[in-house]
Amino acid sequence: MVTSFAGKVALITGAAGGIGLAVAQAFADAGAALVLVDRAAQQIPLDRLGDALPIGCDVGDAAALDAAVAATLDRFGRWDLLVNVAGMMIFKPIEAHDAVDWQQLMAVNLVAPALLTGHALRHMPRGGAIVNIASVHARCTSPMVASYAASKAALVSLTRTTAIEGRDRGIRCNAILPGAIDTAMLRDSPNIRSGAEVIDPADIGQPEDIAALARFLASDEARFISGSEMVADGGRLARL
Repeated sequence: MVTSFAGKVALITGAAGGIGLAVAQAFADAGAALVLVDRAAQQIPLDRLGDALPIGCDVGDAAALDAAVAATLDRFGRWDLLVNVAGMMIFKPIEAHDAVDWQQLMAVNLVAPALLTGHALRHMPRGGAIVNIASVHARCTSPMVASYAASKAALVSLTRTTAIEGRDRGIRCNAILPGAIDTAMLRDSPNIRSGAEVIDPADIGQPEDIAALARFLASDEARFISGSEMVADGGRLARL
């Protein structure tokens, strides 16, 4: 069966690059109309994404998220799919994190997906689907990224609760736990740059690998999958 999102509207955060842009392309190729949310929305290559509404938005701003959802419904009159991709990392030991660090990171990595999930449960029709991009750090982590790992573990927990509360509404929710993916976040990691963390090139995936899984989980082919957390890391965790 070929995935088709014809007639469906997908809201994707972090859509200007990396995994978010790859998800946008995969969903566009499947026929979805897109709402593309990113602080750098002006950088999104709209010419290859079909019917798309770019929204410049800091997902850490709750009012901006409200406005993005309102714009989605105003433009398309419906909303069927949500992929929470936007995220940030802070590279500090736990004792160097202050309250602002925790609040800013959680606002982007956890509160924004939670708020958008609330909107989705209020507005999506039966058959709607939510995909949260978490991380293998939700299960196994490393030094210097305590806030990121904690936020992703919480996002996986949010996924389970959303699946429970969305079931009677006919709305599914699943999480993807990517490993090392060839994105700016990986390339700019101080742990990678310093050599403190060494990753075999064979263990580095591409954004399209995660996008393909997101497309499947959002599709009707995955109609019996909800509340799941799927690792996509090329088998790296299996060897640790």
